Amino acid sequence: MDSHFYTVDIAWSQDRKGLMCSPELASVGGCIEVATPPEFPKGIPGIWSPEHLFTAAVSSCLMTTFLAIAENSKLEFVSFTCGSKGKLEQRDGKFAMTEVQLFPVVTIREEKDRERALRILDKAEANCLISNSIKSKVVMTPVVEIGGTTVAVGA
Repeated sequence: MDSHFYTVDIAWSQDRKGLMCSPELASVGGCIEVATPPEFPKGIPGIWSPEHLFTAAVSSCLMTTFLAIAENSKLEFVSFTCGSKGKLEQRDGKFAMTEVQLFPVVTIREEKDRERALRILDKAEANCLISNSIKSKVVMTPVVEIGGTTVAVGA
């Protein structure tokens, strides 16, 4: 596979806030506001922060990797959702995103697919290119729902 590049431009607008855009996404708006999170001095609540985007990158990569593997594996599923939490800590005098917790929920139609859904989730987590590109610990706690019944599955 050849190298791919993804273009993102950012420009400061005011205070601790800027506008982040990608020309590759111009047809769908292509821009989002980003700011220092409110936990920091002069941070701004209610706007995407680098910490949110970092966590979202890991979570969305899990989803897209799961979707590709599930399709190739012909897994029939009803839905996929994933909650996530990024943990920011200060270590050795520097701030770092030290952990991302993922809480994927896959709903399948038939009990017979439960173990396969779990294997595909595990494979997706292991092959997520964003998770493989960061130093942060990634912890996944998957859940498989079958016929309206939730079955927690340990990672």
